[in-house]
Amino acid sequence: MPSAPFSAPRAAAAASGPTVAIDIGGTKIAGALVHPDGTMTATTRRPTPRGTDADGVMAAVAEVVADLSASPLWASAERCGIGSAGPVDTSRGTVSPVNIGAWRDFPVQERVVAELAARGADLPTVLAGDGVAMTAAEHWLGAARGHADALCMVVSTGVGGGLILNNQLHPGPTGNAGHIGHISVAFDGEPCVCGGHGCVESIASGTAIARWALEQGWTPSDTAAGGGSVNGAGGAGGERDATAAGVAAAAVEGDPIALAAFDRAGRALAAAIAATATLVETDITVIGGGVAAAGDTLFAPIRRHLAAYATLSFVKDIQVVPAMLGTHAGLIGAAAAATMLLPSPSSRPSTS
Repeated sequence: MPSAPFSAPRAAAAASGPTVAIDIGGTKIAGALVHPDGTMTATTRRPTPRGTDADGVMAAVAEVVADLSASPLWASAERCGIGSAGPVDTSRGTVSPVNIGAWRDFPVQERVVAELAARGADLPTVLAGDGVAMTAAEHWLGAARGHADALCMVVSTGVGGGLILNNQLHPGPTGNAGHIGHISVAFDGEPCVCGGHGCVESIASGTAIARWALEQGWTPSDTAAGGGSVNGAGGAGGERDATAAGVAAAAVEGDPIALAAFDRAGRALAAAIAATATLVETDITVIGGGVAAAGDTLFAPIRRHLAAYATLSFVKDIQVVPAMLGTHAGLIGAAAAATMLLPSPSSRPSTS
């Protein structure tokens, strides 16, 4: 059953200063001061550098911190949250994002803490993977708000996620708990990039959906004549591209291979959602990411197959809903994760 309507970040952050939020991804590095009510000020961003070394990428992060430090509210900041593409190891404060080749075991938390200190802000800092950050955001202000136990997922180029258990963010020792993309749902499935077999990501990621459809004989030109764009899936002049977005557009038009590709992905996601709910009794699953933009093309098969997997009395009513926060989830989630995982200022030991 849903919990009380006020989530942990709002309660913990009451009457406190803003949180420095930094969101690191393959295309952009963004920053903001996120306030206790979820509003953002001093927002800034830089493109993620390409063709440079680790310090070159870090220089863009430092520029974002410098921009934030120019805000008149900088001195009142109380904590910092860093959300990053993964893999992450929060026990060591390191990241090795698949979409930032220059960073391998990069000590991003230590480096950000140093940048904050150089700008006069000696702040407690938390690192979270992007799936965990999205989970914190959706529980605070999004579709999982008011639910004590939730699974949140990002279905995009890969499949990631995070868990809320008893109203607490549950990142696990290294920050990777809830990484649902690497639950195996096909015993004899194809190899996954992680080294396993039959993982959810190898079936339901955008990359996997497009690859499977192409292997079955679907071609983008099969639906190009219709023109237009469906769920952001069409290209210029009505051309469909060979991506999950193109497959989604074809599915809307009734293409049988495209429909089968999304049915296959929905079944894999449903099996993983049911397994998670059975294990830890989540009562809602929130799905975001680029593939979720397909709407009912993705959600209808998930819900249909879920009926066959979530059969026990305590999981059969689990909800599956789209994420609400979109592009804001990274920054809001970095702030929410920091607020949920760090003690409130009043409870910290005195340093005097």
